[in-house]
Amino acid sequence: MVDTRRYAILAEGDATEARARHQTQELQARFGTRVQIRREIAVRPQARIELRDPRGNSVGIGESAIELRASSGITVEQVEYGMGYSFHGYETRTYPGRLFATVDASGSLALVAAVEMERLVKGVVPSEIFAKAHLEALKAQAVTARGEVLAKIGARHVGDPYLLCAEQHCQVYKGVAAEEASTGAAVDATRGEALFAERNGQSRLVDSVYSAVCGGYTEDNDAVWGGPADPSLRGRPDFDPGAPGMEAFRDGIGEALVSRFVHLNPVPSYCASSGYANPEKVRWQRAFTQREVDEICAPLGVGAVQALAVEGRGVSGRARALRIAGGRATARVYGELPIRRLFRNLNSGMFVIERSSGGWTFIGGGWGHGSGMCQTGAIGRAVRGASYRDILGWYYSGAAPVRIY
Repeated sequence: MVDTRRYAILAEGDATEARARHQTQELQARFGTRVQIRREIAVRPQARIELRDPRGNSVGIGESAIELRASSGITVEQVEYGMGYSFHGYETRTYPGRLFATVDASGSLALVAAVEMERLVKGVVPSEIFAKAHLEALKAQAVTARGEVLAKIGARHVGDPYLLCAEQHCQVYKGVAAEEASTGAAVDATRGEALFAERNGQSRLVDSVYSAVCGGYTEDNDAVWGGPADPSLRGRPDFDPGAPGMEAFRDGIGEALVSRFVHLNPVPSYCASSGYANPEKVRWQRAFTQREVDEICAPLGVGAVQALAVEGRGVSGRARALRIAGGRATARVYGELPIRRLFRNLNSGMFVIERSSGGWTFIGGGWGHGSGMCQTGAIGRAVRGASYRDILGWYYSGAAPVRIY
């Protein structure tokens, strides 16, 4: 049995979405911590679903669900992906074997792919990492992807007619077309392996999260998402501490060093030297005019923005909260992802803000949340001779792959 239980606080309220969001804002303002809403469906939506052939003839009817099967796979047109990101779009995808047409928690039509674990991982790995990367890095990605499936089942999409989504929220899964021989070999070589660590005398599954480019330092899980600290998800340097000029950053970045760190360009990190990280993701800048910042922050009701200030940083220098002071009020945004999304999808929460006469400039490093394994950093380590076990042991403190089937 893999124990993935989570704990949540039941707050008294009227059980509406609007009230829950209001309570969230109150709790965040009072305690200075990020609060997430957990949804449970009191009454599941129902529908009558009819399947028709191209001529319009009915070939099947289901009450709230109908199963579709094809030995060669099932192709679905106009599959939406990248919701909420700059690369949002639609494409045709083929899924293996079985699909269910059903209704989701909102009552809309949903297509759910029923995929066996190893086949799922074979589609996830090349969707999440470069298929031409070093084999040891691909093995590390296969182990983390498998562990992420196990960690998220039952903890996400409560009330939905599926266990996992196919987007960044869970893991990207693009179906059969994404599968590659190189990544398939990495999945086969690590079949049934997931990361475990000893906790209070018991071997516990590690929530093996990962991100694309850490920018030189990974982040503590609690600094990214709140909640309890995971001993296996501690921020670590992604560079050789003996590299010239890097000793000062060995034990963390934080408020004192973050400006100096993000201005290092190039930075001698494993992700930067992997050959797979876009230099504009390792170090980046985003400029906003005064008018743009006022428009972005208008929903917060602060008026004309006068000051932007980071309040609290993680070990990698990533922002935990952002204070926005305006002519009418002051507001705070908690959590690196809400901050990034507010400012039109910043690359990461590792940034400093510099004021200019015409607005503000965000100067930062990395692409993604930065917790757990740095994918391009793993490639850089593999190229230098690290095995997948070495890679995983570095990014997930005290953890090691265990074959559970």
